[in-house]
Amino acid sequence: MNTCMLSFDVEDWFQVENLREVVPRESWNYQRLRVVENTHRLLDILNRHGVKATFFVLGWIAEKVPGLVKDIHSAGHEIASHGFAHELIYRQTLKQFKEDVHRSKEILEDLTGTPVIGYRAPSFSITDEAIDVLLAEGFKYDSSFFPSVFHDRYGKLFTVKVERYTGIAEPRPGFYEVLIPTLFLLGKKLPWGGGGYFRVIPYGIFRLGIKRLLAEVGSYLFYLHPWEIDPYQPRIKDIRISFRFRHYAGLKGTLFKLERLVRDFPFISIKEGLEKLGYLSLKTLKEG
Repeated sequence: MNTCMLSFDVEDWFQVENLREVVPRESWNYQRLRVVENTHRLLDILNRHGVKATFFVLGWIAEKVPGLVKDIHSAGHEIASHGFAHELIYRQTLKQFKEDVHRSKEILEDLTGTPVIGYRAPSFSITDEAIDVLLAEGFKYDSSFFPSVFHDRYGKLFTVKVERYTGIAEPRPGFYEVLIPTLFLLGKKLPWGGGGYFRVIPYGIFRLGIKRLLAEVGSYLFYLHPWEIDPYQPRIKDIRISFRFRHYAGLKGTLFKLERLVRDFPFISIKEGLEKLGYLSLKTLKEG
């Protein structure tokens, strides 16, 4: 039976890398938060369709609006870490990265009273060295490796060799990498996991791609951000044209497409998916 996993990266509109040039980190406290309302819109859709998901929550958001984390957790969804300050991993020293991820994990676990076992890097900027830090910090899986050449910020894992999308890899014994999907077509690995690609690709075509991946691999992972269902967020004009396209393209139709997606496929959280596929067990989680 196929396994479809659903995930959301909980960050706000002003925290994305595309806007960093004009919305610096030191201005975050003065920006209007829209993440609470947008995340609740996601929760409402999931509740209507009886779907559970993994929410990779930014530590900064958890510290700012702890009630949001509790709302997600109380609705039965998995809470995982998106780091604290949304810094690309390869722009940090290993010490800085360890402090960032430790701080985030501690905040989330204090709020939920539940072990946080999953991590996703900002802008998928994962590295091999970061995997060792995550393992030492008690994480059981990462979901950051996006083996596609269609973006300039994605990180690389040289310990994970993939010619085609394989779903799950094991870069370290007992530690799993839940890959972001790519669709192999005409000799190219096309990004097919969600986000901006989901926003701009017609839904019917995207759906066919998912079905093909499920037929080939048996599992599929989808991701999205709360700001991607918000066409009324502030528009920042003083950024590069390519960044403007990446951030604003297709926002108006995303919520409708997402509702079709969760109706068409039986999604579960990543933790549930790893358990279903036999990678994690209750015994393993308790020992962690």
